[in-house]
Amino acid sequence: MIKVAFPTDDGETISRHLGQARYYVVAQISETGIALEQRPKPYHQVHEEGHHEHSGHGENGLGQKMLEPIADCQVLISGGMGQPAYQHAISTGLQVVLSSEKSITNALDAFQAGKLESDPRRIHSHR
Repeated sequence: MIKVAFPTDDGETISRHLGQARYYVVAQISETGIALEQRPKPYHQVHEEGHHEHSGHGENGLGQKMLEPIADCQVLISGGMGQPAYQHAISTGLQVVLSSEKSITNALDAFQAGKLESDPRRIHSHR
């Protein structure tokens, strides 16, 4: 069995930025099929004025808190993430795949077929 996490706001589309997504969809892949579960996720939003609003975490440990809900997962498929979050995810042992695929279903199919490629250009640099 393997668990694959996707950051999302709507349960169907992969978020382009891990930190701003409100949820994870976790796909549990086993011999009997695939079970999907939606989990809440700490996140931050950037307002029009450029201010960050944080939910569910302090300034320190942002990446750690964001990844806590998927501590039981082996793979994280995202549309993009900041360099600190990427490094933290890798350090926890997650296989990180950064993809332009927008659909969770399509990305999951491609991942299972071994055809989902990671694009390191989707790592955002933070100031």
